[in-house]
Amino acid sequence: MTQAYPPEDGNGLSMRTLTHVIYGLFSLGLLSAGFFGIATIAAIVLAYLKRADATGTVYARHFDWVIKTFWWGLLWFLLSGLATFIFIGWITGVIALIWVVYRVIKGWLALASSQPPFAEY
Repeated sequence: MTQAYPPEDGNGLSMRTLTHVIYGLFSLGLLSAGFFGIATIAAIVLAYLKRADATGTVYARHFDWVIKTFWWGLLWFLLSGLATFIFIGWITGVIALIWVVYRVIKGWLALASSQPPFAEY
């Protein structure tokens, strides 16, 4: 489905660049194994702050994608942490990490092709 999106006004960072920054910050937090966790928090805060500005564009879907990835990933990591007491948390933690990395890569590749990310059901 092809959809026309309004052009950007040219003030400040473009929405495309901003979306790349959000994916980059999120990835930095993941790649550093939490050492730069503040980068992931910064990505989510930035996505929340700019989501209203992106309404009606392809970038709004990307912001929603990153926000949902963060919250669902956090939920699964917390549940995996609790499950370590019954010795299956390590397995579910690895599965959750793979899922989050997959979603970041999929979203970033969709951004590179100027498409919104789509979830398979």
